[in-house]
Amino acid sequence: MNRRLLEKAAALLAREKGTIYKDPGGRIRICLVYPNTYRVGMSNLGFQGIYGLLNSRDDVVCERAFLPDEKDLEEHRRTGTPVFSLESRRPLDQFDIVAFSVSFENDYPHLIRILDLSRIPFRTAARTRYHPLLIAGGACMSFNPEPLAPFLDVVFIGEAEEALGEFLDCYRRQADRDVLKRALLMLQGVYVPEFYDVAYDAEGRVARRSAQGGVPERVERRIQRDLSRMPMSTAVVTPEAEFSGMYLIEAMRGCPWSCRFCLVGHTYNPPRKKDIAAITGEIERAKDHAADTGEAARAGQTKAGQTRIGLIGPSLSDYPYAKEVLCMEGVEFSITSLRASAKSAGLVELLKRHKSVSIAPEAGTERMRSVIDKRITEQDILETAQLILTAGIETLRLYFMIGLPTETEEDVAGIAGLVKKIRALSARGSLVASISTFVPKPFTPFQWHPMEALDSVKRKMKTIKDAVKNERGIKVFHDVPKYAFMQGLFSRGSRRIAPVLEAMAHTDDWRAASAAAGISPEPCLFRARGFDEVLPWDFIDAGISKEKLWSAYNEALAGERIS
Repeated sequence: MNRRLLEKAAALLAREKGTIYKDPGGRIRICLVYPNTYRVGMSNLGFQGIYGLLNSRDDVVCERAFLPDEKDLEEHRRTGTPVFSLESRRPLDQFDIVAFSVSFENDYPHLIRILDLSRIPFRTAARTRYHPLLIAGGACMSFNPEPLAPFLDVVFIGEAEEALGEFLDCYRRQADRDVLKRALLMLQGVYVPEFYDVAYDAEGRVARRSAQGGVPERVERRIQRDLSRMPMSTAVVTPEAEFSGMYLIEAMRGCPWSCRFCLVGHTYNPPRKKDIAAITGEIERAKDHAADTGEAARAGQTKAGQTRIGLIGPSLSDYPYAKEVLCMEGVEFSITSLRASAKSAGLVELLKRHKSVSIAPEAGTERMRSVIDKRITEQDILETAQLILTAGIETLRLYFMIGLPTETEEDVAGIAGLVKKIRALSARGSLVASISTFVPKPFTPFQWHPMEALDSVKRKMKTIKDAVKNERGIKVFHDVPKYAFMQGLFSRGSRRIAPVLEAMAHTDDWRAASAAAGISPEPCLFRARGFDEVLPWDFIDAGISKEKLWSAYNEALAGERIS
């Protein structure tokens, strides 16, 4: 074990507040792994919540590990040091269970690199009972786990809070791994990939999917119906996270709007809202937690002694207790974004002290917003933006997408035009327009639609930047298109993509890895799919019918908005 890497881990732990230490004797030893760096992983509410949930069981000791950053990655490789947990510095291969929390497709190669560094065989078929059981959950696993399926023993489909407890009870009862896996098939929301065979046609499409030995053909997602009963919130606070020293508390889950491009509004529904007693109780506990130390930075407090709390939810303008929560004393709140609507007017007044507030028009024209069923008008956007700018908030962030179905040059020009109109509302503050490339997601009406070609995406981004480059107080940022296409490959791919991930154990170049694996990514990215095609994720029962999604897709292509 490399001394410098061990010392760095100790330094990170020394700055944390809330770290959980347990004697592993007689307990199930789990390493919860976030397949990105410590800074990113410690800002993820799901990862934090599962860490706290697992450690709430007396029969479990859960520790954490992360992808080493670039400099440390080279040190791991140079010295042969495996990835190890923070709390006990134990290598991953010495745990009973290694649990991956996977929220973003572009972290898939990181998962493979972590296994590579840890000297754990990639494929399930290559591992024995002497290796840890590899399990995974998180947003990506709930809509299409197939690119990672050959590497994982168990996958949690949906929201794993309740299923994890049942899984651990089953793990306690079954010493034999094969018996355990078959027993797990009886749990709602638990998927064991090795019990399913997939065949492909000559063009790489799924031709047939079959379940072995009478196991269920479909896997029904699991949802947590009462957010107040099993709350998700920050377990460990650190100034080294992206949201430095901030407690994250979930206010709601799911979205009432279900825009046609949006995964959250389809796979996390029905919308559920935490009751006021539960959320205020969590906030008070966070304040007490923050006050229980003399070091404000470690405790998640501002210089004024306020506790920093991030409220998490996809549509907080629709959270019924938002005003009551934001009025709580002794707290500096951060929120994800506001919806451009009349509901947000009362909230803007409570956010005056914020440096930055975000809204997401998504498109620049009424026509395009009808296609994606973003039920806000240009007047809604302008009125909300004016409220934010005149309230003295320093930065208004605007989120847009390009490459959406049926998008025209006029729609692209409309993004720049809308940004200019917002800039003309007030001389105060600055605007940041963030442009992302549309990626079709499973279980949305656009799951059949191809991605737009790279050259076209780059040209559209340049069009927007050129149109506003001489405007005062406007900055334009956009994603890196090649990474958007990598996201599309893993989002829409089947198990045939697994060799690409294996080839990425030592490279970030997904196209070179595809070539090395003999896989062409173009059909996965740029081929339109039909209703009768078997999609890689069709085995998941996500609570919404394929027929309903197909109908919404055709309505979108016709430019129809849901009434």
